[in-house]
Amino acid sequence: MSVGQIPVIARALVSDERFTSCRGTVMEANPDMPQDMADRIVEEALKFVAACSRNPGVGLAPSRIVDEGWHALLLHTAMYAELCAALGGNFVHHFPGYDPTNYDPAILDRTRQAITGLGYVPDAKLWGEPSDETLVAVAARCQHAPECTIRPMPKPEWP
Repeated sequence: MSVGQIPVIARALVSDERFTSCRGTVMEANPDMPQDMADRIVEEALKFVAACSRNPGVGLAPSRIVDEGWHALLLHTAMYAELCAALGGNFVHHFPGYDPTNYDPAILDRTRQAITGLGYVPDAKLWGEPSDETLVAVAARCQHAPECTIRPMPKPEWP
């Protein structure tokens, strides 16, 4: 795979060893979570980061469940920096915040469309509203508002 090329399977964005490590981070934060669910969450987080990197300025945000996987990726800082660089160089920053009233279906729709535009198929069950924990409850307590959607930045913005 050449630099900046997006594989059809998001899991291929990182090595098996790194994927397994991120999955372990999700499972440590959520002790009762089955491994296959943690796999799905990390896979969706990889799709999300790829979509953000390839769509700067669009204003994308993860669902609360997918955010759990994104947190796991972020905690692996060296791997995460390499991932962002391999996706085209736009580092995808995290702007934390939690207020379940921030839920905006249009942002998640736009995010899923960006993911689909890269050739991925979003796991629809993991992209629900923040109060929908019927599939899985997660430790992540982020819900991104319209004013704090994700903006990849190729270089730091200084005040």
